[in-house]
Amino acid sequence: MREGTAVVFSEFGWQPVSVGDVVLLGPNVLSCTEPEGHTAVTVIYVDTDYALDQFFWQHSPILHDRLDALGLAERVYSEPAQVLRIGRNRADMIAPWLDAMVAVSTEGKFRLKFNRLQALWFNVIDVLAPFIHVSSVRLTPLQRARARPVLPRSRRFVPLRREALLAREALHEDLAHTWTLHELAATVWLSPQQLVRVFTTAFGKTPKAYLTMLRVQEMARLLRETNIPVAEAGRRAGWRSRSRATEAFTEHTGVSPSRYRAMRPVGADRLP
Repeated sequence: MREGTAVVFSEFGWQPVSVGDVVLLGPNVLSCTEPEGHTAVTVIYVDTDYALDQFFWQHSPILHDRLDALGLAERVYSEPAQVLRIGRNRADMIAPWLDAMVAVSTEGKFRLKFNRLQALWFNVIDVLAPFIHVSSVRLTPLQRARARPVLPRSRRFVPLRREALLAREALHEDLAHTWTLHELAATVWLSPQQLVRVFTTAFGKTPKAYLTMLRVQEMARLLRETNIPVAEAGRRAGWRSRSRATEAFTEHTGVSPSRYRAMRPVGADRLP
């Protein structure tokens, strides 16, 4: 709020706002504003994917991937509508940055001035962040190891044991095989318990989670590059039933297989 006063209504209630207040709304939150006389506001729309990407890097010590970031963000930012009382002094501090963001936006040169716009946004959010209500969430190493199966953000920087490399190679070479932990462990001459420990240390994921990652990636490729039915794509990736393939794919990408296929660019080359 730059000038004047107003009342903000949302599905979570109403709050009076004035100069020095910032209204923070999550995605898909219904809201409206009833101004009290003359008002002036600056509105910033932050793309959800962009915000999640920044959230991922902010919390990278406890996150292995961007898919994990979505679930954690929903728990950390549990209040979808907030009024931040930052005060007039801070509002005056960020006003020049807001004006500069508006100028860049009206010019329409987002690609050419992307870094400038991003730098301005970082300045603004640096002032606002301490006022945002958050919930504390911590994940244990074991929870991270069994988290959603995509490539880990980080792992321990230790020499990879040959058994871990051989197990990974086996999964890559035949991801559609109905692997059991005992069978995979036998191929590298370890016990199942030893394999889980060695593999998780090497790649940040259990063998089962890593295999699911490979299958999701392969199913996504088939949905992008071919016109085969969803059930067939899931079968080729290694799942025996369409329901299990759909469940795993949706859990680890955030969208259903059908929705993912519909997101392909129009005219993209596809194999029969």
